[in-house]
Amino acid sequence: MLIKINHSFYDKLTATEKQVIAFINTNTDKIANMSIGAVAEQTFSSPATVSRTIKKCGIDGFAELRYLLSKKNSESENSIQVNEILKKSLMEVTNTIEHISIDQILKSIDLIKKAPRIYILSRGLTILVAQEFSLKLQLLGYNIFQISDAAIMKKVSADIKADELMIIFSISGTTEELVVSAENAKSVGAKLITCTCAADSPLVKMANIPLWGYKHKHTSITTVDVTSRFPLYVLSRIIIDYLTIQK
Repeated sequence: MLIKINHSFYDKLTATEKQVIAFINTNTDKIANMSIGAVAEQTFSSPATVSRTIKKCGIDGFAELRYLLSKKNSESENSIQVNEILKKSLMEVTNTIEHISIDQILKSIDLIKKAPRIYILSRGLTILVAQEFSLKLQLLGYNIFQISDAAIMKKVSADIKADELMIIFSISGTTEELVVSAENAKSVGAKLITCTCAADSPLVKMANIPLWGYKHKHTSITTVDVTSRFPLYVLSRIIIDYLTIQK
């Protein structure tokens, strides 16, 4: 049995919630490999009901439940490894969202809406984040200039106008050509939004609005820089979703 609750608490649960707990406790060897939808189907409930029930029992959510079960069922090495991987992604998303200031997001939206032209800069694998973000902004009708070439970004940033906006995506916040471009933009009074995973970096210090994403310290591939850009995707999605709602 994984979920232990006292009788007084148990009596306050609905019949469906009791059914969910019973299913979890009698299928601990299977839950670690199941999705929340599969559990809902087996208990004739909904994913929302399963999630609510788990949280009522003092467990953060279904991802944590699977992690706890994978540790308990130590004979299932594959389940432990997979759930460790899932937990890493959960931590990145949760911590990124928790550190987001709604005020900063709204100010970012305001700058984007007012800017006659928006320059979106990135380097390395982060270019993929910037390209998707740029495409979505263009679909929403914004005047976008997406740059990833080092020589071009230095030249263009030197000619940026005071009423224009620069948005930089960078994991480290220290890439030289991005820092130089940010300095050029700030020198003429242009606004700067930075999306990074380094709270204390040159780009963050220069930004009018610094947005920070949480990056897990563990990297699967260490021979080259292929650090997950997942936190930056989360930040970019939040901005796009806010803009879409306001449209």
